[in-house]
Amino acid sequence: MTKTMIAALAAVASTALIGTAQAADFSYRAPYTVNQPLNAFSWAGPYLGGNLGYAWGSVQNSLTRPDGVFGGVQAGYNWQSGALVFGLEGDIQANAANDTFAAWKFSNPWFGTVRGRVGYAFNNVLVYGTGGLAFGKLRAETFALSESHTNAGWTVGVGAEVGIYQNWTAKVEYLYVDLSSSNFTITGAPHSYQSGMVRAGVNYHF
Repeated sequence: MTKTMIAALAAVASTALIGTAQAADFSYRAPYTVNQPLNAFSWAGPYLGGNLGYAWGSVQNSLTRPDGVFGGVQAGYNWQSGALVFGLEGDIQANAANDTFAAWKFSNPWFGTVRGRVGYAFNNVLVYGTGGLAFGKLRAETFALSESHTNAGWTVGVGAEVGIYQNWTAKVEYLYVDLSSSNFTITGAPHSYQSGMVRAGVNYHF
């Protein structure tokens, strides 16, 4: 496990602890959830939000290591029974991650995911695992030539989300994304893209 991943998991745990400490003073949303006390925070229903993060990765058959800031939007829906929370979430991101080695530059201009989420709610604190489909573009450039391929792949990660005020929540999340390989004409080789990322965001729950 890399130091970066350990730091990301520590951030997730810290967020969960802070949220638990603040739970007694929290203003609850109107409950949607079956089999749940009326004064408990409800995670059920649709939500929409934005996020900002940092990604780092590697390109197959290349010495480049693209990294950079990314940001985007996400939307999802949760179902809840007691403390168990199940959900679906999709997101799309603009990404500045890139790197140059010798005459070759590789970048990942954008990516997105469609994931399931399974979590456990400690009142207004939700700790969850997530995984599913990933997709995005890998671009190769050299001198005046460029070539791009959009590929699908997979993603898996963990996160924590905390109710902060009425319908608003804040989250921190670590994801690993693996985009499948394509043959690039300008390099004469196949290239895939693997990246880790940490991001923070906010959601509004309707």
